[in-house]
Amino acid sequence: MSKEPDNIILIGEAAAQLREDFLHWQCRLRQMSMREGGGRPSPGMRPVIFSRDNAQLAGSTVMVLHKAEPEEATAFFRHQVLKTQDPVERWEKATEHMAAGYFQRYRDFDDTLTALFGPASELVDRLLGHGKVFLEFAELSQTYRLLCQVAELAEHDLLYQSTYWHNRMFNPNIPAGVRIVSFSPDWSRSAGKSGFEEEE
Repeated sequence: MSKEPDNIILIGEAAAQLREDFLHWQCRLRQMSMREGGGRPSPGMRPVIFSRDNAQLAGSTVMVLHKAEPEEATAFFRHQVLKTQDPVERWEKATEHMAAGYFQRYRDFDDTLTALFGPASELVDRLLGHGKVFLEFAELSQTYRLLCQVAELAEHDLLYQSTYWHNRMFNPNIPAGVRIVSFSPDWSRSAGKSGFEEEE
């Protein structure tokens, strides 16, 4: 995939279709991960992060996809985490829940992705310093390169809480003071599959 999308602008229906295709693809990957991969993030759930001048800022980075109204899912994850100290039981409950109907309707999901980083992560500061970055996803012959606005979330933010309790379901060793970053796509300056090459 060519790396010059700042010259390309998708408008109206094209940008909306790209967003819909991406969310559909992500839900399919995540459902497969829960059903066939034991909940382990597959490559398409772990984009590489690039600056706007195409310098790689981070390698494979796990992203969380959220419901448009995340409160119910957050409450479920929080309840399961507090219900048992057994990490295996938590993992099993998480994969069972998410393998069922959780990812069934992609239109129930928001397009803002999030990632959790350690308390002293210098990468977060670098990402925030860039303001906008590219997330490059690839799996199952599909590629997406999304230009995203970067923001650090406050602890009371709904997506912070959703990200934190989602991660606690799968990782019981999350330290205090983690930093959670949101990535909000600009669909007019993003592309999927071989979209950039077709425009050039």
